[in-house]
Amino acid sequence: MRRAQSRTLPAALCVLLSAVFSFGEPKLAAAEWTPEAGFISLYNGKDLTGWGYNANEKFDGKTEASDGRYSAKGETLVVNPQDESKGPRLRQLWTTQEFPQDFILKLEFRAAVNADSGIFLRKPQLQCRDYLVAGPYKELKAYKPQDWNVIEVTVKDGVARCTCNGEVLEAALTLPPTGPIGLEADRGTMEYRHIQLKALP
Repeated sequence: MRRAQSRTLPAALCVLLSAVFSFGEPKLAAAEWTPEAGFISLYNGKDLTGWGYNANEKFDGKTEASDGRYSAKGETLVVNPQDESKGPRLRQLWTTQEFPQDFILKLEFRAAVNADSGIFLRKPQLQCRDYLVAGPYKELKAYKPQDWNVIEVTVKDGVARCTCNGEVLEAALTLPPTGPIGLEADRGTMEYRHIQLKALP
């Protein structure tokens, strides 16, 4: 009997000690997001490097645009409501790089109630909003209000096919030969993340 107790006691003690020393340990941080194979990230998850209002106003190394309309908050690039004392209501943030080749653009967005933003594809705009309230695509079935949704754009021969959660927004949006990617600040709060682009052969 004593032998049986001497064998089980250390095991029980080990479990107890393990529980004591593991309690309060910090949880492992979630793995950082990385672009899908063949894609490059257009947002580095730290600051607004690679983005700007124009050629003379770039935000490399900064976490906030000059008027506060855009800010880098970890994995999320946030479009903030307007502060009238700092600038105009409509602002457009552009990549400093242009994209003349065919490409696939993927990103996730989350819109506050009735938020109004947009995604510029070589300058033409794809409306990106709280669709069911702000439109223009009020009949979407897969859109998730105030949750993360996926936009995917395939550009081929100057024409873009755009979807939200797999539903078609624009089947054939005509684009110019080259241009940057942009985001619009209009109304309310919009969050973007996992902004990635893949050049097509």
